[in-house]
Amino acid sequence: MGKINTKTLTKISIVASIYVILTVAFPFLSYGQIQFRISEILTILAFFNPIYIWSLTIGTFISNMWSTIGILDMVIGTVATFLAVYPMSKMKNIWIASLLPSLSNGLIIGFQLNILIGLPLLPSIAYVALGEFVVVTVLGVPTMKLLKKYIDF
Repeated sequence: MGKINTKTLTKISIVASIYVILTVAFPFLSYGQIQFRISEILTILAFFNPIYIWSLTIGTFISNMWSTIGILDMVIGTVATFLAVYPMSKMKNIWIASLLPSLSNGLIIGFQLNILIGLPLLPSIAYVALGEFVVVTVLGVPTMKLLKKYIDF
């Protein structure tokens, strides 16, 4: 990644802050079995620039302070995000990369919801994965491709 200068640190901080705001502002969409976490659209940024791995990981950790699951979601949810965005930064195809949050969060958060609060496993995996797919792949990729024309990520 290279040296972290003030400009890079500012970008990381701004994106992490936006992630937190978009998550916490819409708690009915952000937490639980059926999730359409609007902030997840930002995961596409990791595809364009690996510095955003930090933003998304930190943003997830802070956002999950408001989760009903608490500290376990702060840890497990953060790991799920990291396991999605790190490989995204290494991929060449944005559409395939966009599927990684669906896979990672669907499986990890689905198991978390099952084990910690007793929700049915397969529906939990399916609902979380579907929410991620809609937000990241269906909405996120076209949005970020459009923004990329005007903003240097």
